[in-house]
Amino acid sequence: MAYRGRFAPSPTGKLHFGSLVAALASWLRARHAGGAWLLRVEDIDPPREVPGSAAAILATLERLGVGADAPALFQSRRGAAYAAALQRLRDDGSAFPCWCSRAELGAAGAAHRDGRCIAPARDGQEPAWRLRVPRADIEFEDVLQGPQRQNVRDAVGDFVLKRADGLWSYQLACVVDDGFQGITEVVRGADLLDSTPRQILLQRMLGLPTPAYLHLPVAVDACGCKLSKATDAPPVEARDPRAAIAGALRFLGQAVPQVRDPGAMLCAAADAFDPAPLRGIVSRKADPQAPS
Repeated sequence: MAYRGRFAPSPTGKLHFGSLVAALASWLRARHAGGAWLLRVEDIDPPREVPGSAAAILATLERLGVGADAPALFQSRRGAAYAAALQRLRDDGSAFPCWCSRAELGAAGAAHRDGRCIAPARDGQEPAWRLRVPRADIEFEDVLQGPQRQNVRDAVGDFVLKRADGLWSYQLACVVDDGFQGITEVVRGADLLDSTPRQILLQRMLGLPTPAYLHLPVAVDACGCKLSKATDAPPVEARDPRAAIAGALRFLGQAVPQVRDPGAMLCAAADAFDPAPLRGIVSRKADPQAPS
């Protein structure tokens, strides 16, 4: 099967160094394998979105030379596909309506399990929809982080597929779209490692293939905090593509090709790309300004 990778940013701000690392690693992995690299914009949470940020992220990647092989897929336009997946789970009894609030669950001091709600149905109020999580362990081998095992029922419980406010959950949308785009390997930050068992469980219940997984170290600042839009991580400076790419390559444990042209640098980095130096590392201090 031909390799198909992807980068799936949320439009909550401009592209920062941590996101660039994930984008570049997934692009290099796809190019090294001679495969395709796709973009997906996870714009399913309007209250958190920053107007114009999706276009800004895509434009920055283009200026850096990290180009996709197809137009970006916007999750905000994929509601019908998510509804069909939810209906399939409803039809076989795997999904159920839930009126339990976070406050009620917190007061009960337990995760939602076995389809047992602590709140009654409320007339005139739309429910959330949850997955009835079975008693089973999910096991997989991560390319960098090694063997993983989680009992999703015990660790997470019955997780949300569609919120009471009508917004789709990240877990469901991610799984449906990885299947739709034919993704064969997911390359992303280790902060999402804990989501993977839920996604594999959903893949199995929806009859979708399970891709390989490669979870990169998360870029952190001097205090050990993850670089993110929420912590005001500075945006990538796209006016100097070579410097931005070199910083991300160093973070990924790769040699920086000694060529001036950014396009030639990317091609050489893709030919030589090997993520093995990152094996077993879940976080790493970001130093994008170090000399190349």
